[in-house]
Amino acid sequence: MTWAVVRIRGKVRRSAPVADTFRMLSLTRQNHCVLVREDTATKGMVQKVKDFVTWGEVSPEVLAKVLLKRARATGDARINDAYVKANSRFKSIWDLAQAVTKGEARLADVKGLKPVLRLHPPKGGFEATKRPYADRGTLGYRGQDINALLERMIFEQEA
Repeated sequence: MTWAVVRIRGKVRRSAPVADTFRMLSLTRQNHCVLVREDTATKGMVQKVKDFVTWGEVSPEVLAKVLLKRARATGDARINDAYVKANSRFKSIWDLAQAVTKGEARLADVKGLKPVLRLHPPKGGFEATKRPYADRGTLGYRGQDINALLERMIFEQEA
């Protein structure tokens, strides 16, 4: 199983262990998202930063949308099915998304793909950035509801 971890809060008032954990997770800024496997090591790391992030199980459909709209290759170039096919063993973004959500692959399996997905702030805003999700807030574990948040964060800017 794969978790999507989204950083909600910024850099003010965080301890050295929390800052170090953010560096290990590659979550350096607000609204950045990383995909991690659900194992004991990452559970411990996510638990350490639970007051700054939200996470949950991502679905293949939403992950495919996020990769198509927000994933970037080196040089800040967008990716498409042709890029994924040329730089990995997967035939399309959909195949990559399915493999990643099952835990059979990682984004690092695609050569040149950046591990961090830079998202927009969610359309409609966050609920409450200082409260846990169970108390009608934004932070902490949200299970399958992470997909709704990711959908709100990948909208295209209207020019």
